[in-house]
Amino acid sequence: MTGPEILAPAGGMDALIAAVRCGADAVYLGGKTLNARRGAGNFDDGELGEAVGYAHARGVRVYLALNTLVADSEIEEAARLIKCACAMGADALILQDIGLARMARELCDIPLHASTQMSVQTAHGLALLRDMGFCRAVLPRELSGDEIAAAGSKIETEVFVHGALCGSVSGQCYLSAVLGGRSGNRGLCAQPCRLPFSTENGTGYDLSLKDLSLLRRLPELAAMGVASFKIEGRMKRPEYVAAAVTACKLALEGNFSDEIFDDLEAVFSRSGFTDGYFTGERGKAMLGVRRREDVTAAAPVLAKLRRLYDKETPRVPVDFTFLCEAGSPPVLTAASGGESVSVRGEAAVSKAVSVETDAEAVSRQLGRCGGTPFYVNRLDIRLAAGLNIPAAEINRLRRDALDALTAASGKRQVSCRELPVRPAPGRPVPERPAVYARFRGASQIPGGIGGIAKVILPLSCAVEDFIRFGAVPEIPRGIFGDSARVSAKLAALKKAGVSEAVCGTLDAFALAREAGLRVIAGYGSNIYNAYAALEAQALGAHECLLSAELTLKQAAALWSPIPKGVFAYGRLPLMLLRTQAVNSGQVLTDRLGTEFPCAFGGADGSAAELLNSVPVYMADKLAHMTDFDFWLLYFTAETKDECAEILKSCFEGGKPPKKYTRGLFYRGVE
Repeated sequence: MTGPEILAPAGGMDALIAAVRCGADAVYLGGKTLNARRGAGNFDDGELGEAVGYAHARGVRVYLALNTLVADSEIEEAARLIKCACAMGADALILQDIGLARMARELCDIPLHASTQMSVQTAHGLALLRDMGFCRAVLPRELSGDEIAAAGSKIETEVFVHGALCGSVSGQCYLSAVLGGRSGNRGLCAQPCRLPFSTENGTGYDLSLKDLSLLRRLPELAAMGVASFKIEGRMKRPEYVAAAVTACKLALEGNFSDEIFDDLEAVFSRSGFTDGYFTGERGKAMLGVRRREDVTAAAPVLAKLRRLYDKETPRVPVDFTFLCEAGSPPVLTAASGGESVSVRGEAAVSKAVSVETDAEAVSRQLGRCGGTPFYVNRLDIRLAAGLNIPAAEINRLRRDALDALTAASGKRQVSCRELPVRPAPGRPVPERPAVYARFRGASQIPGGIGGIAKVILPLSCAVEDFIRFGAVPEIPRGIFGDSARVSAKLAALKKAGVSEAVCGTLDAFALAREAGLRVIAGYGSNIYNAYAALEAQALGAHECLLSAELTLKQAAALWSPIPKGVFAYGRLPLMLLRTQAVNSGQVLTDRLGTEFPCAFGGADGSAAELLNSVPVYMADKLAHMTDFDFWLLYFTAETKDECAEILKSCFEGGKPPKKYTRGLFYRGVE
């Protein structure tokens, strides 16, 4: 690949055509299931094949998004979709689920791209992705320019340059799942962050961000070595796709204009655009909502934008070889992109009576490729003298050759293997699960903690606190550009005798392993199926916390080669926030008056965690909680006395508090 790739969204065939005709180098799309935009039109199996054939015939790559968490009951469907991607010749798979990545490696040799839903933020995490078989990572939208540059070149990097911004770091949002059962990790986010959530002195919509636009910074990103410029928008109309792709091309050519930027803002925006993450200016100026004037602005520009893709764009070079000898039918060979086809005339050519066909006449007819994706790159005409070849015959040969070349260009395939059948050997589960307790700080830990098997403290706590309580560090999910500080602290803890760490992201996995610590796959690692548990073990985990989006039945049935646990008490972290419009210690209030506190969530203080309004409580359901190796009690806003009371209840099966939730244990997610 020469130069950065322009990667466009295709929620349906119309958007795909718009992207290709406007000059996209690649498109990403999804099937009807198991992708992060299940609300888009998407493609069934037959349509996927048609889409790939159309794109490949025009020299455009196609990446299939399978970027959701996959339940054990969906493993066969996931394997079928991977095989379908290979059969239709997709150029890569975009994946979130580490279990699905393991499956894909076992099934085939198709390139793997790590979705932004994997939340990988650092060079350490990218190196781990490379070791897992990924060739590219889609970086989080929350990184600054310096952090993108610091990610290095362990593998190719892909950066979102235009489109919607989630309130949370992707892959670390559970707000939609918890509030309404529609999981963002499963492709059905209901976008509750666009609703009113207010902080003191806020805007009233303090989770809703303007759309991202880095289009003016594409040359800068290219100089950093970014391989692919990604446009968000599989839910958006073809005119939006056309405008965004055109804007990217103009920016890379040095011809970016205010006019195309204004057209983009008109076709879709939320109070304009922001580059606040890139610049590090992450305050209230990043916030925005979809206003009435944003909606009405689109109508005047739609017809103009449709003209950007109303005709086929000749973008594929073709080499023609025309051979015609006396007494034989003419033969035309067309070659492009490693493919070559030949078509033959219907009858032998007659001698010229009055008009002789010369090379110039043949060249003129063969050059008429209008309405096709081809343009003539080179002509080799070998024509005997004294012949007459009707122009209609040359035109027919050209059409037939290009049709055959188009068909041949779409027929790439990747061979597949069968998924190995694995026995699931029984692993003994303790008679009663162990209790792990995570506290926000040492001052919260009550006396008499003998019944707690593991005390977990945030990495920011003092080394002395870890020594005093024999505690395990919890590496923050928001590391961003602060790997050095995390590495230094882990090294100090290792020297002090700490032997393991709780890791919620692959960045944390990599840093813990580098420090010589054993890994506990923690909250945020999204262990949703048996393959994910197997892959976590392969990555060094010796225990894993299962996804809080699983039902109790799903979690109990999930086979794991390592001890598994569930979130049994505490306020679920719903979002990992990096805007400074919302900070640790603040409270967000929704339109119903429900309050959601914010806690510290990043290694360098640049992130916050939005916590649920009430805690999960399962201590009175102990009979339902026996199929696990450990329960996690997650203390955040509680006092030391409240922690002691809850611990007592969890050991004795006490009644729940006045306000609590069962989380998703019984209702699950879509």
